Amino acid sequence: MTPPAVGEPDYPDLSSTIPDCRFRRIAVIDTPFKIDRSFSAKVRQNLLPVFRDKCVRGRSDQPAFTGGPRQVPAAICLLLCLYIEHFMKISCVQTDVVFRDSGANLDHLDKIVHEEVSLGAGLTIFPECFLSGYCFDSLEEAREFGESIPGPATDRVAELCARLNTHVIFGLLEKSGTDLFNAAVLIGPQGLIGTYRKVHLPYLGVDRFTTPGDRPFQVLEAAGVRIGMLICYDGGFPEASRVLALQGADLIALPTNWPPGGAYMADYSVNARAMENGVYFAAVNRVGHENGFPFIGKSRICHPTGATLCSLDQAVAGVLRTEIDPILARTKRVVRVPGKHVIDRMADRRPEMYGLVVEPHSLLRPGRDEPV
Repeated sequence: MTPPAVGEPDYPDLSSTIPDCRFRRIAVIDTPFKIDRSFSAKVRQNLLPVFRDKCVRGRSDQPAFTGGPRQVPAAICLLLCLYIEHFMKISCVQTDVVFRDSGANLDHLDKIVHEEVSLGAGLTIFPECFLSGYCFDSLEEAREFGESIPGPATDRVAELCARLNTHVIFGLLEKSGTDLFNAAVLIGPQGLIGTYRKVHLPYLGVDRFTTPGDRPFQVLEAAGVRIGMLICYDGGFPEASRVLALQGADLIALPTNWPPGGAYMADYSVNARAMENGVYFAAVNRVGHENGFPFIGKSRICHPTGATLCSLDQAVAGVLRTEIDPILARTKRVVRVPGKHVIDRMADRRPEMYGLVVEPHSLLRPGRDEPV
């Protein structure tokens, strides 16, 4: 379903929900217009030259945007446009994957990204190991479907992003020397922005054979939005999300492959990570069956308060869409009752009390340090 057209009356103050998406609306200027990028483009095209002309001449009469029964000063419109253009519409693609067929999966990515960009998406996120599938039975089998980064797959997606002026995150197996990593990439119009290698590895699927991630957590920037990437099992470790939040993430993207047993992650951990860090959190799972394993869906996008913005709770293909407001994610101080109830989960931390969390441990990892 596409967004309502500019000019529809009677919008509520904050947001209204349609089947798979929420669109922010701003009613502070008392016009029936939906304030979005389309509105912003119209204002910039028609008003900005006139507004600048009158400012240069020092005239007190300001041009106005006629929005129904009242006229809106251009200065207000322009300020709103600057605010709106901080938003990023994101799309999270819950889909099946063709096992061991990178070409078919890239063709599918190409099709979906075209569709989502036509609906205004600035970032489209795909599941973990989207390029190859996940349920390999040996390192040798998996290595056949690994790629270098940059490599053929990232080059193809970079060309797509340049052509459509958009961003994409997807999961793949990365070959680096003798190592094979479970990785995710963020690609934009200028090419590869950054990569992430999965740090926490369960004894499951290809992760039985991959090398643990060896790079620090990192926040990357795409169209003014600060994005951190994690993969699947990483979402169950609060420390990983907290590091990204401390680095300034507005959005944490979690491409994942949750099988049965992973429902608790979808139902509880995703919302908790969003709330405790004051960030948007997008968990993007897959569906279908692969080498005997079913995948449960349950993708969701959470608000910095921890509320669920939208979700796909069944194991069916679909797309979640919402808007990211980085200003909101960067506003960590919450005033509930002025002078009586104010919290800030970043400023109120006590790092000096958490030393035990980062001390090395000697516990045996299932399947790696001891047989299972």
